[in-house]
Amino acid sequence: MDRRTKARELAMQAACLLDVQGADGLEVLSRFFKENAEDDIVRQLADKWTKGLWGKMAECDSFISAAAAKWEMSRLNQVDRSILRLGTYQLKYCDDIPAKVVINEAIELAKKFSAESSPGFVNGVLDAIYKKIKNP
Repeated sequence: MDRRTKARELAMQAACLLDVQGADGLEVLSRFFKENAEDDIVRQLADKWTKGLWGKMAECDSFISAAAAKWEMSRLNQVDRSILRLGTYQLKYCDDIPAKVVINEAIELAKKFSAESSPGFVNGVLDAIYKKIKNP
């Protein structure tokens, strides 16, 4: 597995952890990354993306709520919510990652970790978010 893909997977899982534990989850992130990745680069990327997302969570949620107008954030399952949050964060704040890559990787996370209908949902929501970010 590619380093960035692994880091993205860990960041999504960490986002789930933070969704449940809130700020208290920040204290266990480094241990979580050490237990789940041997590669320093993977751990550093996952940590950077997770903490960046945590700092911009409200803004990311606002983008998601606008793009998924028929779905309240609380109705989304935790995995889909975390995938969308990470994807939104990367689309908005990670200029070094092409939008196409962000969306494709989010779809792959949904295929691996979520329900059968999730990849299409994730694709549609992130595509709408990207269009809004690109053309405000």
